Amino acid sequence: MNIIQFLKSKAFLKQLGLAVVAVIVICFLMLKWLKYNTNHGEFVKVPDLTGKSLDIAQMEIDDQDLRMVVQDSANYNPNYPKYSVIEQQPNAGASVKENRKIYLTLNPSGYRKVGLPDVVRQTFRQAKPTIEALGLEVGRISYKNDIGKDEVLEVTYKGKIVKAGTLLEKTSKVDLVLGNGKRGSN
Repeated sequence: MNIIQFLKSKAFLKQLGLAVVAVIVICFLMLKWLKYNTNHGEFVKVPDLTGKSLDIAQMEIDDQDLRMVVQDSANYNPNYPKYSVIEQQPNAGASVKENRKIYLTLNPSGYRKVGLPDVVRQTFRQAKPTIEALGLEVGRISYKNDIGKDEVLEVTYKGKIVKAGTLLEKTSKVDLVLGNGKRGSN
C-alpha cells in the first residue's frame, strides 16, 4: 500500500477524526480549568490603607482576600502617625485578583539620626551648608569674645554643648556660638 492510498483509507481518516475530537475536548477542558483556577473576570478593589495602622491595614487586606508585604521606610513623614501606612502599591481603588500582594510602606517612629559634623573652628559660611546638608537646621546664633570673627566656637543642642559625631535626629535645630572678632576674656 502506498502513502496516498493509506491517507485515503477509512482507518486513517477514523484515527484523524478521533485525534481532532480529542484535541478539541482537551482544549475545552483546559480552558474551563484555567477559567476556574484563575477566577477569570473576577476582581477585588484595593482598599485605601493610607494613614491606617498596620493592624487595621491587615484586617482590611484579609477581608479582601489579599496579601500584605511590608516594606521598610527611611523617610519619616510627620503628617502621619508612627507606624502607619504612608504608601501602598497598587494604589487604592485598583482592581486586582484575589491573593495579590499589596506592598505597604510604613512611617517610621521618627527621623533617622545623623552624626553632627566637626564644624568647630570653621567659619559660619563653611559650617552652615555642612550642617544643613545632613538635614540639620541652624537655630539661634550667639557671639562670644574670640579673635576668629564668625568662626564657630561651640555647637549646642537643647542648651548643652555637643561634640562632633553626636547622633541627632534629622531636622534637629543646633545653636551656634561664634567669635565676634574681639580679643579679650569671655
